[in-house]
Amino acid sequence: MTSPSPIPAGSELRAPARRVGVRGILPALGLVPFAAYVLLFLGLPTVLAIGSGLFDSDGAFTLDNLAALGDPVIARTFLNSIWLSLLTAVVGAIVGALVCYALLGLPEGGPVRTAVDAAAGVLAQFGGVMLAFAFVATIGLRGVMTLLLKDTFGIDIFADGPWVYEIPGLILPYIYFQVPLMVITFMPALSALKPQWAEANLTLGGTRASFWLRIGLPVLAPAFLASTLLLFANAFSSYATAAALASQGSQIVPLQIRTALTSETVLGRENLAGALAAGMIVVVGVVMWAYSLVQRRAARWRA
Repeated sequence: MTSPSPIPAGSELRAPARRVGVRGILPALGLVPFAAYVLLFLGLPTVLAIGSGLFDSDGAFTLDNLAALGDPVIARTFLNSIWLSLLTAVVGAIVGALVCYALLGLPEGGPVRTAVDAAAGVLAQFGGVMLAFAFVATIGLRGVMTLLLKDTFGIDIFADGPWVYEIPGLILPYIYFQVPLMVITFMPALSALKPQWAEANLTLGGTRASFWLRIGLPVLAPAFLASTLLLFANAFSSYATAAALASQGSQIVPLQIRTALTSETVLGRENLAGALAAGMIVVVGVVMWAYSLVQRRAARWRA
């Protein structure tokens, strides 16, 4: 009787590995439409925007457009965009976190919680001409609140000029859509706080204040910071609301890009808009990189 031939070591593992590899490719095919969307509508425009800033109107390579980023006027627009985005992100994050804390005591599937979640989803996307019109009708030169304060209390909020059509006038509209965005992004982290942690804190003689100071706030800090960074990137890249309110001037970078694309007085720097877009991409890229790092740390507490 012949003995069976020995099976080479590891051969029993190679065939299943090949089958697993084929199975792994099939689900990946479902990502092809999304990958095509990212490439065509995000990747390609980004490359074209950055690349256009490296060439002049004749197609010759030049660094003049990038050098223009050091111009005091353009540098001021970047500073304006940064402080406006930072201010509205911090205010929106604080107010949104307070709203989330107020919602924490309500049933997750209750009518109030559901209504607030739905409203936050809608208002976070409410911007552009509609939002600008709402604020002009409310606190514009002839707005309802403006006339009410002036006729009833003698308060003229435009005594120092039409600030609502300048950078200070963008603060309230930006906060308007920053707060609901904070509610959407921060509520899951707040809901992930485990009741067992509060019970353990009480068992060990702790108080509500000690729970938030020693457990709640340290655990929520990464998620809060990540949401704030997301709000900063959202405000920094906003265009439609600012364009509708501040129709004159280029106080922030998106409006400066509009001017560079439409103005006929940028001779010698016809592709300045590409350089400005590259600067915005760098700023937003750094912010989103920091957001991913913080979000990765915050995800540890959601398991």
